[in-house]
Amino acid sequence: MHVKAKQAAVLGLLAAIISIILVLSAVIESNTLFFLAAASYLVGAAVREYGLRMGTAFFIACALLGFLLAPNKMYVVTFAGLSAYILMREAMYLLLLRMDIIKSKRIAFFLTKLAAFNLLYIPALLFLPQLLFAGDISADLLAIFWAGGQIAWFVYDKAYDYFQTQIWGKFRAKRIGT
Repeated sequence: MHVKAKQAAVLGLLAAIISIILVLSAVIESNTLFFLAAASYLVGAAVREYGLRMGTAFFIACALLGFLLAPNKMYVVTFAGLSAYILMREAMYLLLLRMDIIKSKRIAFFLTKLAAFNLLYIPALLFLPQLLFAGDISADLLAIFWAGGQIAWFVYDKAYDYFQTQIWGKFRAKRIGT
């Protein structure tokens, strides 16, 4: 596999930034989800810059590096879940671009994003509840957490769109020189 020097440098810097953010998420406990979301957004930036294959390899490398460096491993699991959603989202976007059969690609994209989130969130809610809360949980509380997760997903997804267009888009324009 031939990796260009500029690509390796950018991905290396992004991996370093993600590692710092993962460590910061354990140090500054009040902003943990903000830091983890920011780190996962950088995985999305790698996918948009260098493609899905390289972005997936980058994600795996960052998750492994996170397990080695981050003091709280549960935060790395949360980062991995958020980043896996970003990878699925980007893959679905690329797939929908190639499909000519679907008339309303916006609705299809929204529904596939929602399905991808729930594919990751519901098993985490049922089988890894210590990610969200300590102790036993009732069925009513599970339903509340499910509904709250849908709202949190919507905010997370809109923030990712904002990051890609406003923050990474402007950074990319300055880096390219346009």
